[in-house]
Amino acid sequence: MRSRIGLVLAVFFAIGLLLMMSVFTVDQRQYAIVFQLGEVRRVLTEPGLNLKWPPPIQNVRFFDRRILTLDNPEPERFITSEKKNVLVDSYIKWRIVDPKLYYISVQGDEERAKIRLNQTVNAGLREEFGKKTVHDVISGERDNIMELMRDKADKDARTIGVEIVDVRLKRVELPNEVSEAVYRRMEAERKRNANQLRSEGAAEAEKVRADADRQREVIIAEAYRDAQKLKGEGDAKATALYAQAFGQNPEFYAFYRSLEAYRASFKSRQDVLVVDPSSEFFKYMKGAGGEASRAK
Repeated sequence: MRSRIGLVLAVFFAIGLLLMMSVFTVDQRQYAIVFQLGEVRRVLTEPGLNLKWPPPIQNVRFFDRRILTLDNPEPERFITSEKKNVLVDSYIKWRIVDPKLYYISVQGDEERAKIRLNQTVNAGLREEFGKKTVHDVISGERDNIMELMRDKADKDARTIGVEIVDVRLKRVELPNEVSEAVYRRMEAERKRNANQLRSEGAAEAEKVRADADRQREVIIAEAYRDAQKLKGEGDAKATALYAQAFGQNPEFYAFYRSLEAYRASFKSRQDVLVVDPSSEFFKYMKGAGGEASRAK
């Protein structure tokens, strides 16, 4: 009896162990390839629960289907069309799109795939940088170079079941021995542009000053003309008023003018006037004295 129970338990244990070895799960982040005696039998691209024959008949290998990053630890040195060295720091975004071809090409080894992709991208960059100047690769055409390299590298990567998602140039700079000379040349060019702008600004300032001086002279001349016109009109009106007043009472006007002359002549005690007493200047003084003596 005990032997039967032990046999049943052994059978159930064997069946459970067999099921455990025959069932596997494919994660949504993975591909799975089922091998039978070393040959590819199935490629599983959808997540879920699957069955296989237990080893050694069949075995399963899993491959990452997410986007992977290949980032070189050290920048690469390339030569431009000007025969100048530049240091380029880049990275590659890639992923597996054909697990079977990927396994056949690089035996499913991620490191071998990275070496192949790195060689492809570096060869393309070396070719493109050899056609460009330092200015182009540093600032002018970086986007075009990255787009072109992504397309070229993707064509080669497809042959090993891989897709190149993106190729990016993180940093492009000159070596120390080259950068100093370039910076000096850039500094000289900036100084030349600054001097040119200063000279143009000075010429423009002189033009503005000359125009302002001309406008000032015109305004002053017009103001002087208007002032003289108003002064002439005022003098004319004053003369007309004087003439009108003189015409109404000539004797009083003559008397008033004489009083004004007396006031101007004897303004200070120190003033000395040498005039003949019988002159016409003292006409009204004589008349006043005579009137006074007659009144007495």
